[in-house]
Amino acid sequence: MMKLRIGEIHFTNLFPIFFALRKGSDCSDYEFVQGVPAELNHKIRLGAIDISPSSSIEYLRDPDKYVLIENHSISSKGPVGSIILFSRLPLPELAGRTVFTSSQSETSVALLHIVLKKFYGAECILKSSSESIESVMAGAAAYLLIGDDALIQSDKWPGLYRYDLGGIWHEHTGLPFTFALWIMRKDCCDRKKRLVDRFVSDLEGSKKYALSNLEAIARESPMNRGMSAEKLVSYWRGISYDFGEEHRKGFELFSRYCRELGLLQT
Repeated sequence: MMKLRIGEIHFTNLFPIFFALRKGSDCSDYEFVQGVPAELNHKIRLGAIDISPSSSIEYLRDPDKYVLIENHSISSKGPVGSIILFSRLPLPELAGRTVFTSSQSETSVALLHIVLKKFYGAECILKSSSESIESVMAGAAAYLLIGDDALIQSDKWPGLYRYDLGGIWHEHTGLPFTFALWIMRKDCCDRKKRLVDRFVSDLEGSKKYALSNLEAIARESPMNRGMSAEKLVSYWRGISYDFGEEHRKGFELFSRYCRELGLLQT
């Protein structure tokens, strides 16, 4: 039986959507493939999955390959809470230093390039790492963490500067920042049209359900062992799951900056 292969980022930011999707939809025709953003970008690029909430930079790299699912994203209109640069130095003083970045991320790494170069005039060497923050920060000037890693570590390093990249972007541009978009491969739209149409409808319904039931969903989240339900709900309410006109303006500006800095090469 033909199934729709759906990428699933197993981060807390998307837990409400996938929880609601499984709760309210018949998922028997869906195959969920879990991974971090960088892994799912690679899989959808190669055709190993059909649909995914993928790094927004993946869409920019080859927009002719993908179809955007309208009105869905992972964005913020200010601090996002889970894209954090932990630094021993103020941002401008990082110029000339090596800054480590999570190997799980691609859009956030591009955003860090933009923040450092465009907003602070700081030329840095960015180096990907999969090591723990304890290991990296033993000798590094700064380390960018994303997702649950950033959430878990955010209150544990009182001696470091903690820079929320979503907040910095909004401070300098006045626009939302889109970290991920729901995209599908064009070549699956005809082959699996019935499943695609149903999934798009299910996704819309799941978003509506999730945003109306965050308190109940927080009680089901694995992260509630480390965060209170109140903090989880506050975190989710700081995320925009839409993709409207203001989101597009921010996304277009991000696209322009990426092209100016040569960040779209794979």
